[in-house]
Amino acid sequence: MPFLELTLPCSEAEQPRLERALENVGALAVTLADAHADAPDEQAIFEPGVGQTPLWGEMALTALFEGGTPPELLLHALAAADEGVDWSRAQFREVADQDWERAWMDQYEPLQFGRRTWIVPWNHALPEGADNDDAAVVRLDPGLAFGSGTHPTTALCLAWLDSLADSGELDGAQVLDFGCGSGILALAALKLGAAGATGVDNDPQALAATADNAQRNEVDDRLDVHLPEDEPVRTYPVVVANILASALVALADTLASRVAPGGRIALSGILAGQQDEVLERYAGAFEDLSVTQLEDWIRISGTRRG
Repeated sequence: MPFLELTLPCSEAEQPRLERALENVGALAVTLADAHADAPDEQAIFEPGVGQTPLWGEMALTALFEGGTPPELLLHALAAADEGVDWSRAQFREVADQDWERAWMDQYEPLQFGRRTWIVPWNHALPEGADNDDAAVVRLDPGLAFGSGTHPTTALCLAWLDSLADSGELDGAQVLDFGCGSGILALAALKLGAAGATGVDNDPQALAATADNAQRNEVDDRLDVHLPEDEPVRTYPVVVANILASALVALADTLASRVAPGGRIALSGILAGQQDEVLERYAGAFEDLSVTQLEDWIRISGTRRG
């Protein structure tokens, strides 16, 4: 099935703003490439690696949308999402899905988070350190739309889960991954010792990707996926939500109600400067709230009162 590809020139300073606007109107994937690259087979950077920033001051930012999306309506939605951007610079073309999948598989490398957690693509041999019995290895193929672990928000959550495993708090626990995307956080929790996990996302494609990745990692019997309206209402000793700060604020009561007394929560997807509002919304229900920053992104973690 073909997809609609949008390409827009941008500077390094503009990139976070443009990427947020594209994601807000339903982009399935966002990639970066050198705007001055001459080689036709130039590889894109799908997300900046942990501890890295994009290599180029001037970039071509490319977003993928579902096939059949009218470019005119998309430009109208983008203009409404961010009126300060000249979206008329955008160029469109149709691309085949296998081209994107192959590009991702060709450039992605295994990554380690914390002491034990590894994210390794399907086509890559286990690196040294991921081939011992203590390693928690997630074999991931996020396909077109979903997190691969390289974005700082995902990296922060994976490191947090790894630390819970070290302290024994994941052993036999039930985990809620709210906004699960590829299911990477739920899968890591299961590999680190959780007894079961629930993934919730408002995108059916995300739920399909999570279920597929769970099956390939042989943990599908311990993971359930639900749309928000179908999510069973219960409490968990561990909850992680890697979504936008505005959504974390709006869903504070819902997420707090999902954490058992004494349970742990991690909130990410928060840009530096947005943390105060999130902290204020969660302070009533949680204690020992702490802030951890990686690049321009924040993770807030805490313990449920009572």
